[in-house]
Amino acid sequence: MRPPALPATEAQRIATLRDLLILDTEPEARFDLITAYAASQFKVPIALVSLVDTDRQWFKSCIGLEASETPRDISFCGHAILQPEILEVSDAMVDPRFADNPLVVGDPHIRFYAGCPLVMANGESVGTLCLIDRKPKRLSAWERGHLAVLGKMVAAELQGVSAGAVEGRPNIPAFYA
Repeated sequence: MRPPALPATEAQRIATLRDLLILDTEPEARFDLITAYAASQFKVPIALVSLVDTDRQWFKSCIGLEASETPRDISFCGHAILQPEILEVSDAMVDPRFADNPLVVGDPHIRFYAGCPLVMANGESVGTLCLIDRKPKRLSAWERGHLAVLGKMVAAELQGVSAGAVEGRPNIPAFYA
């Protein structure tokens, strides 16, 4: 298992996360609706809004998992925030970063993971909207585009931004057809 590295801008990233004043708050429908939709749309048993703190990942919204947080050093999301695009692990059992991870070899027995970084206005990724399955899986191009749109929705909600202010058009093949 390879623990996730720290971003070069870790201090700024943590300050951005803390400025949201959302850690350890009660569940909210605005996030739970998105994770419930994601679990249903992508046909996965687990969908999370995960916020990566200094030594833990805390779940603002959690569908299909009893835990409210896990250690950052074993988190998949800690890896996902290091890149601007979706991190997809189609089979964690054969990925050297995760094959012996306690979340793979033990409960919840992660095999598939896809995490869309939640990028704030200052460019810092504070967490992910992620999908988890207990069997291997691959996202189609349409699914990747759809997950990216949902991730932007979560990021906008975290920042209190209206949907009309979110930049860019969805990059989903045939979305506008």
